[in-house]
Amino acid sequence: ELLSKPYLAKKPPTYIQNTRSDWYEEHEKSLKNLQLLLLAFLLILIFDFTIKHRQQLIQLTVFTWLLMLSFPVIAGMYYGFNHRLVRRFKLRTIGWLKPFAIGFCWAGMVTVYPTIYYCIINNQSYVISQLSILLFIKNFMFISVLSILFDIKDYASDSNMQLKTFIVKSGLRKTIFTIILPLSLIGYGSFLAWGINHNFRIEKIIINSIPFILLMVVAWSLQKRRSIFYYLIIIDGLMLIKAICGGIAAIYFKP
Repeated sequence: ELLSKPYLAKKPPTYIQNTRSDWYEEHEKSLKNLQLLLLAFLLILIFDFTIKHRQQLIQLTVFTWLLMLSFPVIAGMYYGFNHRLVRRFKLRTIGWLKPFAIGFCWAGMVTVYPTIYYCIINNQSYVISQLSILLFIKNFMFISVLSILFDIKDYASDSNMQLKTFIVKSGLRKTIFTIILPLSLIGYGSFLAWGINHNFRIEKIIINSIPFILLMVVAWSLQKRRSIFYYLIIIDGLMLIKAICGGIAAIYFKP
């Protein structure tokens, strides 16, 4: 339900027309049924995995458990828990923190969980390596920057709701040139330094460079007003491109 919650919620009196929100409202019943189905499927998979690997799960360290739990907890705090003590506190209402909360959860799901899963099914101890830290930071930065870019489409509604995102607070051009592009360059530079220092093949460096270059090109292109479909297709598409490039580089161009 977290996926559609902000769009299925009751529209405030100050609601500004939004194509995506209107689509979610029109298909509200179908979306809720689909999410219930996906949730049931997920619970079945978790139950099956727990039964098969319960011994390995018991042997996980406290730190590993805390690490795994940190991501769903932050994801829950993003929208707030339905409790009188915390329901008024939502990470998504803190404009500058919002993209980094998304980046943190996403990086955990695609970087930390797969490694822990591999260790569990192969009966190995989970150890945080220098490489895993680098991959986490790289994914965290990439998704956080994409989230900042995604806020551009919601400038009018965020400004109307007094949600101080980077775009609302600093303006479009300043955000692109002082936040998005510098963060992209720092992430790209750290990857290049790591790759060169560890003798990565030139093909691997080039393929992994593609998402960073496209990220900066897209950021530059957003100086002009774009349709909502541009954000949904192009920005979301960058995540897919990054995954494809990373997979190709890891499988076919090992150092």
